[in-house]
Parts: sequence; C-alpha cells; structure tokens
Amino acid sequence: VQLQASGGGSVQAGGSLRLSCIATGSFYSIKRMGWYRQAPGKQRELVATVTRGGLTNIADSVKGRFTISRLDADDTVRLQMNNLNSEDTGVYYCHAQGELLSNRREFWGQGTLVTVSS
Repeated sequence: VQLQASGGGSVQAGGSLRLSCIATGSFYSIKRMGWYRQAPGKQRELVATVTRGGLTNIADSVKGRFTISRLDADDTVRLQMNNLNSEDTGVYYCHAQGELLSNRREFWGQGTLVTVSS
C-alpha cells in the first residue's frame, strides 16, 4: 500500500488547513485510516482515525477543532483542521491498517509538515 498525502503548509493561529491521503496499489483491504503527528522533540501521537464503518477516534487535544472523514470508494481520508494553534505544529503522517487473508499490516505515508505561527 502506498499512502500519498497532501495539504500541509503554513498558517497563522486560528486558521484552517485540510489534509488528504489516498491509499493505492495493494490487495490489502484498508480497515482503518487516519493521521498521527510528531512535534519537534516529541513522540508521534494519534490525531484521528476512522474505520471503514465510520467509527472515529479523535485525540482530546483536537476534539471540536479537527474533523476526519473517509471516502471508502477510493480509500481516501481527509482531516479538516480548524482553529489551529501553535501546539498543532508538526509533521503529520497518514496511517492505514490493512488486512489480507487475516494478516494485518500497518502502512505509513512520508509525512507532511504543518506549521502554525502565532
């Protein structure tokens, strides 16, 4: 599975960005997709994930500001980020959990940088 992300960039505090990620090129059935992020000097952390059935898991730090959605038809996930603040700065990684004949595997995109200036 290849994960291609787009939509990162720089924005002022209070602004918005939207990240997109599409999964292509595999026989794996994509069960869950989402985003993780890593701020400078910190560990990678969950931002939000969504299952094929639409169940979401969203970090408390972004609840009410970020919305995750998924288009199953083409294995695309989108993260709408509103009211951004400096704590949201980091590299955002697209993540997918795939399954093939009961074998599960995780896939990661290369990361896209989000910079929020105050």
